[in-house]
Parts: sequence; C-alpha cells; structure tokens
Amino acid sequence: MSYQQERAQARRAKIEALREEDERQRARKRNVAFVLSAIAVFAVVVAAVLVITRTGGEQATQGPQVVRPNSHRLQTAQDGKVTLVEFLDFECEACGAAFPVIEQLRKQYTGKVTFVARYFPITSHFNAERAARAVEAAAGQGKFDAMYQRMYQTQKTWAEKQTPADKLFREFAQQLGLDMTAWDKAYNSPQTLARINQDVADGQKLGVEGTPTFFLNGQKLQPKSTDDIKAAIDAALAK
Repeated sequence: MSYQQERAQARRAKIEALREEDERQRARKRNVAFVLSAIAVFAVVVAAVLVITRTGGEQATQGPQVVRPNSHRLQTAQDGKVTLVEFLDFECEACGAAFPVIEQLRKQYTGKVTFVARYFPITSHFNAERAARAVEAAAGQGKFDAMYQRMYQTQKTWAEKQTPADKLFREFAQQLGLDMTAWDKAYNSPQTLARINQDVADGQKLGVEGTPTFFLNGQKLQPKSTDDIKAAIDAALAK
C-alpha cells in the first residue's frame, strides 16, 4: 500500500471515528432530554396529587357550616360572642310569623347579637326558590336586607299560589331602585341558584327539616315561644 493510500485510509478512519463520537453525543443528549422530561412530568403529577389530597382533606374536615363567610348578616355584633342563625323560606307561613319577632329581637339586641339569614326554600312552595333568587340578586347590589323585608311584608299577596311571581319580584327590585339589567342577570344566573343551594345543602347536613330553624352559637334551638329564644340569647350573653 502506498503512502498516499495509507493517509487516505487514516483520514477515512478518523472521519468515521468523529461520526461515531458525534452520534454518541447526540444519543447522550437525547437520553438526558428524555430523563429531564420524565422528571418534569413526575413533578407535575406529584404536585397535582398533593393539591388534590390537600383540597380533599380540607373539604372532608370542613363539613357543613352553620355560618359561612358569605352568609348574609342582618346585623353584626363586634364582639362576635353570640350569633343567631335562621334557615328560612320566604313563602313559609311560619317564617312570615317569625319575621316580626326577629325584627324585634334585632332592635332589642342591637350591637350584642349577630343575626344571620340563610336560604332554605321548600320544594313544595311554588315561588320559594324564586323569592330566594330575587333576594340574592338584590344582595349583589347591597340590598339584601331591604328585599328580605319586602318579601315578608308582601308574603300574603304572592305566597301559596301556583303562578310564577317573577314579574312581581322584579317590580320589588325596581321599587328599590336597583340596576335592573344587573338584577335580571343575577336573578337568572346559575351562580345565584348555586349560592342558594349551598345554604340548603348545609341546612340538610345540619338536620334542618323545616323552616324556620334556628341555631344559636352553632347549636340547634327548638323554641316553643319568643321567650324561649330570648332566654337562650340571654343565657349565651351571660356566659
């Protein structure tokens, strides 16, 4: 073999060796990329599992609540010592009878007791859910208390009827000077109904079977008279 042939063969061998080395480097890069991708996917899966586990744990321990942060407070006592919660149905005759009692108690215990109203429309009452939606739609414009009172003040004109009271409730909103475009949207919004159903779900888990049902500082009351409620409040304030 001539000298030139030897040099040509050596060059070919060198080029082949360089190609093999280049291929090995590319293979290593592909392996590293694959490993890094696998690690990233694993990290995402672990993070998701931790979030789901933590969220599920919180929900499991949270359970039904007598009062939620978004519950409607008719009035608030700064010391937070005593809270009276009523699960109510605006079409319920007994709730209508309890309304002036609650109003009197609100005056009597102003600054001393927090009063909370929670929705619990009975399915057999044709307009109960509509009334709750009307009040919740008004609440979105800061008029919960005003619409709450209007419902009870007019209860006899629309309750216990099998005809929709939507038009009448809309008139109430107009009379309160609400933004009707916003009220109409809220009245028909799935979020409004979901807000009401949250109260209902809590009530059912807490053992609410009818309305009105009262809870004082988280404990279910079974009053037989106004005096029973006052006595329970006074006892709680005295502790």
